[in-house]
Amino acid sequence: MTLLAPALTGFATSLSLILAIGAQNAFVLRQGLLQSHVFALCLFCAMSDALLISAGVAGFGAITGALPWLPRAFGLGGAAFLIVYGALRARAAWQGGHRLEAGGRAGSVRAVLGTAAALTWLNPHVYLDTLGLIGAISTDFAPGAARMAFGLGAVAASFCFFFALGYGARLLAPAMARPLAWRLLDALIAVVMWIIAARLLLGG
Repeated sequence: MTLLAPALTGFATSLSLILAIGAQNAFVLRQGLLQSHVFALCLFCAMSDALLISAGVAGFGAITGALPWLPRAFGLGGAAFLIVYGALRARAAWQGGHRLEAGGRAGSVRAVLGTAAALTWLNPHVYLDTLGLIGAISTDFAPGAARMAFGLGAVAASFCFFFALGYGARLLAPAMARPLAWRLLDALIAVVMWIIAARLLLGG
């Protein structure tokens, strides 16, 4: 197996998880629309993800050496969460109602990063995604170069996503002002979440 395959798997897995609409992504999008401390915010979010992903990939294998049932338990728990979350996104796509609001004061860099820290580190879902799901999926690859490539691919997805979201926000603003765009995005997220859930349920 070449290192490209695990790297692409890590990239796709991380990107699929991070695409979900949430408070953190909405905050980055809003700050991007305001052009307020975009670089610092995107770097903070990406580095936070990198730290958590690295901990998941590096530590999950060691933990599962002592607790071999843990990956399956995380997989089942993660699948249940993703099925429910996908259902919520599907309902949002059916009902509509999302709107992009960019009003308000930009705030200082300290205030922006403080808000980002709360949205990132106080969100229990981020630990399920990084330490749980990504950590569990990383065990599909042999320890060493292949697993490291998976982790680097996952980290690269976070950097690409946050900087694209922050700096591309103004390009997205006209489209995302339309309720239909949010409904289509929610529908796509629901499908992605269910695909990941199916993989977790069928993989082991």
